[in-house]
Amino acid sequence: MAGKIRIGIYGYGNIGKNVEKMVAKNADMELAAVFTRRDPGKVTTLYKGTKVVAADKLLEYKDKVDVMILCGGSATDLPTQGPETAENFNVVDSYDTHAKIPEYFKKMNEAAKINKKAAVISVGWDPGLFSMMKSLFMSVLPEGNTGAFWGPGVSQGHGEAIRGVEGVADAIQYTIPSEKIMNEIRNGSQKEYTTKQKHKRSCYVVAEKGYDKEKIAKTIKEMPFYFADYETEVTFITPEEMKKDHSGMPHAGHVIRTGMTAPDEKQLMEFLIRLDSNPAFTASIMVAYARAAFRLFTEKQHGARTALDIPVSYLSPDSEEKQIAEML
Repeated sequence: MAGKIRIGIYGYGNIGKNVEKMVAKNADMELAAVFTRRDPGKVTTLYKGTKVVAADKLLEYKDKVDVMILCGGSATDLPTQGPETAENFNVVDSYDTHAKIPEYFKKMNEAAKINKKAAVISVGWDPGLFSMMKSLFMSVLPEGNTGAFWGPGVSQGHGEAIRGVEGVADAIQYTIPSEKIMNEIRNGSQKEYTTKQKHKRSCYVVAEKGYDKEKIAKTIKEMPFYFADYETEVTFITPEEMKKDHSGMPHAGHVIRTGMTAPDEKQLMEFLIRLDSNPAFTASIMVAYARAAFRLFTEKQHGARTALDIPVSYLSPDSEEKQIAEML
């Protein structure tokens, strides 16, 4: 690839800030601009030279951005921003409402094909890396049982969903996996486990004054796609407690598959992540997939793709020859 890949960042929250940091760590990339719905003059970026542009000027940068990384949330931002942006830019996003991904993929595929762009959707660690591992493990061990477990740690998308509830001033959500069930799968259990059995969701909420806390808790627990299928506990705390006890963004996760290659041959495959910063890790994955999106575009592979469609070699800045020599 000649020249540096020009990256745009659309949205400057936790993910956007970390994308800015990760672009700086990739020698084959440069940051063209940050696009924000806020007043650009009031946005302070990590690095002095970063250009901040109002989101309504996005189309003025059609020829100045090679890949736009969409850093909005899955609940309310991406369903609209994704297709709108994919019509005019190569894009990468981390859309993570699992049940709606097929529907979102179809919209992004149609949008990206309008002006012959490439859209890489739903990349992060789950969906994304976990999706790859599940597919790989199940292909290698066709007879077996797979468990995907999230946590213990902070789920950004679920926290964002809670913050969208009327009467919520601030919130954070921790996903807690069942160690008991993880060990059962490691030991070869072939039982099917429900979502509710495998995880618990623990929510810490700062309520706005005058709002009914019981109503807020009920709304959270009944939220489809996020909490309705889980054992969910809601704890109300003060703004001071939130700042003191819940300011970090750690996370972890496992994909575990136990399979049989013969009646007396049990095989175990396991993928583990432990993260000090969930948004930094997610941003790092998105930046790697921005390289893949640009490669797809240059090869005239237009439309939408997911982590399941893209060769791992497309994520690397190294040549094919170097990867074959050093990685195999």
